[in-house]
Amino acid sequence: MEFITHNFAPIMFAGLIVFLLFGFPVAFSLGACGLFFGFVGVELGLLPQALLQALPLRIFGIMQNDTLLAIPFFTLMGLILERSGMAEDLLDTIGQLFGPIRGGLALAVIFVGALLAATTGVVAASVISMGLISLPIMLRYGYDRRIASGVIAASGTLAQIIPPSLVLIILADQLGRSVGDMYKGAFIPGFMLTAFYAGFVILLAIFRPKLVPALPPEARTIREDNGKSGLSSLLAVTVISTAAAITLGKNYAAVVSWWTGSQVTTVPTDETIVVAMCAGVILAFVLAVLNKVTRLGLLSRMAERVTFVLIPPLLLIFLVLGTIFLGIATPTEGGAMGALGALAMASARGRLSISLLKQALNSTTKLSCFVVFILLGSTIFSLVFQGVDGQKWVEHLLSGLPGGAVGFLILVNILIFVLAFFLDFFELSFIVVPLLAPVAEKLGIDLIWFGVLLGVNMQTSFMHPPFGFALFYLRSVAPNKEYKDRVTQKPVAPVTTMQIYWGAVPFVIIQIVMVGLIIAFPGIVSSGLDKEEKVDLDKVQIQMPQEAATPAEGAASGTSALPDPAAKQESADDEQKKVDDLFKK
Repeated sequence: MEFITHNFAPIMFAGLIVFLLFGFPVAFSLGACGLFFGFVGVELGLLPQALLQALPLRIFGIMQNDTLLAIPFFTLMGLILERSGMAEDLLDTIGQLFGPIRGGLALAVIFVGALLAATTGVVAASVISMGLISLPIMLRYGYDRRIASGVIAASGTLAQIIPPSLVLIILADQLGRSVGDMYKGAFIPGFMLTAFYAGFVILLAIFRPKLVPALPPEARTIREDNGKSGLSSLLAVTVISTAAAITLGKNYAAVVSWWTGSQVTTVPTDETIVVAMCAGVILAFVLAVLNKVTRLGLLSRMAERVTFVLIPPLLLIFLVLGTIFLGIATPTEGGAMGALGALAMASARGRLSISLLKQALNSTTKLSCFVVFILLGSTIFSLVFQGVDGQKWVEHLLSGLPGGAVGFLILVNILIFVLAFFLDFFELSFIVVPLLAPVAEKLGIDLIWFGVLLGVNMQTSFMHPPFGFALFYLRSVAPNKEYKDRVTQKPVAPVTTMQIYWGAVPFVIIQIVMVGLIIAFPGIVSSGLDKEEKVDLDKVQIQMPQEAATPAEGAASGTSALPDPAAKQESADDEQKKVDDLFKK
């Protein structure tokens, strides 16, 4: 009994692992483990009975958490977009755009995956959509099965790190930080990872071209009347829009100064990028509309189609992320606007129906309940774990590692990488992150940076053979037996599970490299965050308001010129409040 009393926290943690290994659902394992060890702790005198009375208050606190409302909003938005045919139109058009070059279809999948990630934030929707639409085309034109599978699975997991990501919402909640700041920090790493995926495909196209062939001429359906592809017109529109965006970005501070009427010298980087991109998109849309209305032939068919297909998701991205980055809306409000925008897009396409809405709402409710039940279970577990000083045990265990903060980061990332073989990102966020956050903060690690780092690492949980969920999603839609292609009428061999697993390996390695880059160059994350204003307290001056009248003037006017004690005290209180606010900043 003495051994149990002195080692109650590690025994409790080991008990949770045993519960999970038995295969019980994670939410109920967490809750059952917390309640069991809570009652044992009370009987042993390690916990006061009053501690368990805090559970109802914590549960009601979860139910009143506005931040978690963003999860059903973004989930509903993603599911409606996935069923509205947006992914199909994007893949078809971008595939035609990149098709003439080697690896073009794979590059199209990566590009569309990034766009879907920035609009849906749901991995399952992205992987299943691209698996159903692009995998048969890639197999039809001779793509290596491992490369095709890996590209689709990896591009789908971009929804993990590119805002608006569900994992970033949960990490922000568990770390006690702003969701908006977490989005800003993940903005650059998410698109760097997209560039690394595209770079890998380009290297394959250069050194192993047979693995990623170009589309044959007969498969390129978008052409001009003279037989040309019309890419020169698209390139011209891109150059004009990009030039306009860069010009606005360079002069954005002057625009803000003109708009606000006060001199502004610096503006946040993320705000500049969002506004500049929005300006470029609007200019391209105006050109396309003029070409459509006037029929002057300003744009080719390819340029016009690409513009009209890309505009809706890009505007939706600005509606969600732009309003968050500009400070107009909170993430929850941004998610609500995104869901409304998705409904409007589906309605405009003629795809919105009662059955579609029922399916989306049903799936959203299931996922939201799944998240809340895990959160309730983790709350019960963490309350008891903290009551027996489990946090101190974890802190002593991790803060004394050799290498200080770097040693802590290396061990934590190895731990997350290994646990990701067995747990998904929800479970990692609710079980492991609350134990690591206090230690990271004590070591002086910025929790926004730490959260983005963990988010990139958790992304591998979807790609790990043999338990990666993205691989399971792809396996569910990939052909498992030989079939006849509907276009060529030729037999196509199935995609085996081992081909899917081997295809994921290079992209898991890329994700690990990205984790190392974030540790080596913290500015990748911190450069997207707003700079804190530094106040020099030595230069703070407090000036008392001068009296309104002299005693002689007061006597002449028939009023007392002596200072009112109550008014003087109120003025002093106001000045003290200003000083306190400065110290808080």
